[in-house]
Amino acid sequence: MALRTRAPAAALAVMGMLGWSGALAQQRIVTLSPSLTEAVCALGRCAALVGTDRHSTWPEGVQQLPRVGGLADAQIEHIVLLRPDLVLLGPRSRAEERLQSLGVPVQKFDARTHADLRQTLLDLGRLLGEPERARALLRRIDAELQSAAQRMPAALRGRSVYVEVGGGSAASAGSFIGETVAALGLNNIVPAEMGLFPKVNPEMVVRRAPDLVIAPQGSGQAMADRPGWRAMGAVRQGRLCLLDDSRMDLLSRPGPRVGEAAQMLVDCLRNLPASPR
Repeated sequence: MALRTRAPAAALAVMGMLGWSGALAQQRIVTLSPSLTEAVCALGRCAALVGTDRHSTWPEGVQQLPRVGGLADAQIEHIVLLRPDLVLLGPRSRAEERLQSLGVPVQKFDARTHADLRQTLLDLGRLLGEPERARALLRRIDAELQSAAQRMPAALRGRSVYVEVGGGSAASAGSFIGETVAALGLNNIVPAEMGLFPKVNPEMVVRRAPDLVIAPQGSGQAMADRPGWRAMGAVRQGRLCLLDDSRMDLLSRPGPRVGEAAQMLVDCLRNLPASPR
C-alpha cells in the first residue's frame, strides 16, 4: 500500500534564508522529535546531528549525542551552545518562538498521517540536499508496507481491531497508527471522527467487541480487570498483541520506519491464537 502524497508544503523558505543550495555535510543540526531524528539519519545525514530530544533512540548511535529536552521543556540555552545551523521541530514544540528570537533557524514539520509523512520526507530531503535519497526512501517504505500486507494471513484480513496507545486513549482510523493498521487489512473500531487519539469509553470497546487488540504491555495486563472486558473474545482467547516500549515506539513514530512497524505488527498478529469467524 503506497503512502499518499498531499499538496507540497509551503514552508521551505528557510533554505533560501540560510543560503543552502546543496549538501549539508558540514552543517550542524539539532532535532527535537524522535521521528525527525530518524528521518535525518534515514536520509544519510546522521553525521550532521549535534543534539537530539531525550526520546530519540534510533539509530543506536544517536543515544551518544547531547540531549536537549523534549516537547514541553526544550533546553534553549543548551541548544544555543551547540551552535546549530538548523533546529528541526515537531508540531507541538514550544521552542520555536524562543529559538527564532535568538536568531536560531528552525523548521517545523507535522506528520500526523501517512500522507504527512511522505511530504515531510520529501521536504526534508530537499532541505538536506538529498531529494533522490528521499524518493528512494519512500519507494522502500511503500515496498515494506506492501510486503507486510501480503504476509497477513487471509484469516486476519477484514478483522476488527482496537489499538490502545496508553492512558485509556486509542489510535483512531484517522491516525498515523490507524492508517498503518488499515494497510494490513484490519478494520479499526475507533472511527476517525473521534479524533486522532481519543479517550475511549471502555464500554464502547465491549459493545464493538474487536476481534484483535493491539496495546502496550502495561495496558494489556490490566484489560481483563476492566468491566466486561474479560468476556470479550479477544481478551478471553488471548488475541492481544502486547508491545514492549521499543515496539510501541516503533509503531507510534511517524517516521521512516513505518514499514518496519507494519512488519513487526504482522509478526505479532501471526502468533496470536486463531479466532472463529
